[in-house]
Amino acid sequence: MGQVIQFVSKSERERVRLIQEARAIYDSIFPSADPVSERQDKAAIGRDGVSSLS
Repeated sequence: MGQVIQFVSKSERERVRLIQEARAIYDSIFPSADPVSERQDKAAIGRDGVSSLS
């Protein structure tokens, strides 16, 4: 009870799909240097209070 159903048009779904596909292609061409060390760096910054992680 209390659920909200949101209408998403076919064109909006296609737009989202194309964006996801483009991001996947971009990531395959330009991979991140080292995702594990980047996460550790962000965590270290977050512990110092300079940056927060969501």
